[in-house]
Amino acid sequence: MKDFEYIAPQTLREAVAILAAKGDQARAMAGGTDLIVQMRIKRHQPTCVVDLKNIAEVNELSYGPRRGLTIGAATPCHKIYANDEVVQRYPGIVDSASIIGGIQIQGRASFGGNVCNASPSADTIPLLIAYSAICEIAGPNGRRQLAIEEFCTGPGANALQTGEILVSIQIPPARKSTGAHYQRFIPRNEMDIAVVGVGSYVALANRGKEFKEVRISLGAVGPTPIFAQAAGQSLVGKEVNDENIAVAAAEAQKVATPISDMRGTADYRTHLVGVLTKRTLQGAILRAKGQFVANAVQQAAG
Repeated sequence: MKDFEYIAPQTLREAVAILAAKGDQARAMAGGTDLIVQMRIKRHQPTCVVDLKNIAEVNELSYGPRRGLTIGAATPCHKIYANDEVVQRYPGIVDSASIIGGIQIQGRASFGGNVCNASPSADTIPLLIAYSAICEIAGPNGRRQLAIEEFCTGPGANALQTGEILVSIQIPPARKSTGAHYQRFIPRNEMDIAVVGVGSYVALANRGKEFKEVRISLGAVGPTPIFAQAAGQSLVGKEVNDENIAVAAAEAQKVATPISDMRGTADYRTHLVGVLTKRTLQGAILRAKGQFVANAVQQAAG
């Protein structure tokens, strides 16, 4: 790792100004659990690292009935899954936050950093797409919003322009008869990278007997996380049953474009898309009906 300048601005305006001035030679750091590793293997060699941890806006974690859930980009995972509002209203978020690395990593790693890293196998992004999350971005030209499904532009690449910072992730208010669930498959505990990850969100109608809205998203089966829009649409207005869920799972498999590598073949990954789509839809349905579905934190505690 070569020498670099370390700057820890106190305000968002200051951070944007530094990143804009330094250009491609600067990298923003939220938790650093990805960036430091990448610098060590010389994937990135910035001359300036801008630490965002001291900026209030990127550390916000709050819920309001009109605005919904705000997750500051630098908020560490452990604070997210320890927050009562998140646990109660957004258990799907806990599904993701509780499996990103071990306890030590979760003390630093952030949702925003995981999103900006733009890994095809990121554990946060499929669930955030399912939740219809919006990225709040600040830059030299002011603020803008971007749907999370448009944020990743390629493996390790995102839509941030020079000087821009992901400030927070905004998730719509939690509503009755809705639920979300995320699951991934890993080959063994020592390889903490998803072979496939699936996030599903459902809104139910007719006393829980009919699908009103469904969003399904896939991870690790394409160059970017995939919003399987047609798979979700195939369930809208349909009865909640295993047959219709199987149809949606088959639709999700159609948009997967996996590769074969040391973690699994393309055919195996496509099979897993079907399996995990069914499981996450079933988990989301149970949560929409007010039933308990355990996540990693609760399984460890129990």
